[in-house]
Amino acid sequence: MADENQTEVYVYEKVLILMSCALSFFGSLLLICTYVCWLDLRTTPRKLLVFLSVADLLSALSYSYGVWSIFQSDSLDCITQAAISTFANTSSFFWTVAIAIYLYIFIVKSSQRQADNLVLYFHLISWGVPFGITVAALSLQKLGYDASEVSVGWCWVNIHADDHVLWMLLTGKIWEFIAYVTLPVLYILIKIHIRRAHTALSEYRPILTSTPVSHSMSSMADRKLTLIPIIFIMLRVWSTVRFLLLLSDSPARQNPVLVTLHGIGNTFQGAANCIMFVLCTPSIRSRLQAWLCCKGHNRCWKSESVSQNRAREFTANTPSHAEESTSPQTWEDSED
Repeated sequence: MADENQTEVYVYEKVLILMSCALSFFGSLLLICTYVCWLDLRTTPRKLLVFLSVADLLSALSYSYGVWSIFQSDSLDCITQAAISTFANTSSFFWTVAIAIYLYIFIVKSSQRQADNLVLYFHLISWGVPFGITVAALSLQKLGYDASEVSVGWCWVNIHADDHVLWMLLTGKIWEFIAYVTLPVLYILIKIHIRRAHTALSEYRPILTSTPVSHSMSSMADRKLTLIPIIFIMLRVWSTVRFLLLLSDSPARQNPVLVTLHGIGNTFQGAANCIMFVLCTPSIRSRLQAWLCCKGHNRCWKSESVSQNRAREFTANTPSHAEESTSPQTWEDSED
């Protein structure tokens, strides 16, 4: 039976959220594929980004299933979806903070060895803690139907549980609050360090400050370090606002605009990472463009091959491999 206080999720909201889930799924998949396909991109920061993408991919799948299914009770698939999304979403928070910590130690503390030694602990914490929380919540029957009170169609913490607020904190919100504080602080410290180092270096080598390539790279890195915490907060803040409105029992949490922003924000993280670290990274973007152009040339070549002999086919195919093997690589590859 449907809850009398259930927040209604309209059809247009479901469509928008499903589109956001699809973008996040394919964005996360593209980010993973670029890491797998190009060996020279397999740096530790990108490896951590791949683990974050795995969590975002699972989140997108579980959220889309919840929105599509239109749950009305604590069914088995509702609880299963709640468990997967709880694990994946919480893991995403941990990996996001882990990447910031790694970059802080690597850049500010200038210790790659120390940063690399933390990767094992990142795995233990970023997978282990969410798994432990999810198992505990399942064992105590705290996951289930929440009437879209702090979700948008998917299941999360059972809204009828007496201590549902506590479990909402443990299964997501408290880690979200910690990320709100940790990410801006770490990235601001990294930006300050980079700017100080760049200023000190320019005093001894003024030519670097006037080099267009060097300046553009520094500017792009600076913009990304600014955008990472801003985008994270802008995507997640709507969920936080609805949680706070639930605590105050305000009917404003059911506002359709707020519900839509919450749904898109919770499901778009994978797509946002893809935009920043694939599409807005010139070296990777150029490789993708070269690959797409190469595939396009191959399709044209195959359509014309009926009227061509084998010698001309081989001659036409040779340059495409040369172009593919000369895809550019810049400092931007390791900057992420």
